[in-house]
Amino acid sequence: MCDEYYINSPAKRGWIEVIVGSMFSGKTEELIRRLKRARLANQKVKIFKHALDNRYATNEVVSHDDNSIASISVASAKEILAHLSDIEVIGVDEGQFFADDLIEICNYIANSGVRIIVAGLDMDYQGKPFGSIPRLMAVADYVTKLHAVCVRCGNPAIYSHRKIDKDDLVLLGAYDEYEPLCRSCYNKAVNKKD
Repeated sequence: MCDEYYINSPAKRGWIEVIVGSMFSGKTEELIRRLKRARLANQKVKIFKHALDNRYATNEVVSHDDNSIASISVASAKEILAHLSDIEVIGVDEGQFFADDLIEICNYIANSGVRIIVAGLDMDYQGKPFGSIPRLMAVADYVTKLHAVCVRCGNPAIYSHRKIDKDDLVLLGAYDEYEPLCRSCYNKAVNKKD
C-alpha cells in the first residue's frame, strides 16, 4: 500500500476488531452477531471469507450452530479492496487463512474510515500462533478472545486439538476432526501421542 491511499477524515473513524479463540468458541457466531447489529443500525456492510473455507457454503459465512450471513469468497485479502465503495463495516471470517498482507489491508481499510472485524483462530492445532492473526491482534483497536468448553473436563478451552492423525497445517473440519480442550487436557492429549 502506498501512503496516498490512506485517508484520515475526521467525519469517518475506522478501526480494527479481532475476534479470536479455539474452534467451537463462537468466533463466527460473534462476527455474524456484530455484522447483523451494524445492519440494524443501517450501516452498509460487506462480509468476506477465505475461498479455502467451503465446508458449509461458498457464498455464506456459516457458524457451527448453522447461523449464517451472505458473504463474498476471496482467495486473498487484496481482493477485498475491490469492494470498498460505499461501505461502513467489513467482516472477514477465517482470518488465519489469509497471507501476511491481511495486516496491511486491515490497516488501510481502518485508516480509510471503515470498521473492519476479523474472526479467526489465534493458534493452530499444535498450539502455535496461527498465520497473521497474532500480528493482527497487535495492531487491532479491539481484541476479543473467546473460549470454548473443554469436552473432557468442562473448563474453558483455548486449544483446538486435532483428533485425527494428519500433519497438514490447514485441515478444514468440525467435530469429527477437532475437539476444544483446556490447557491441562490438551497437554495430556498431546503427551499421550508421543
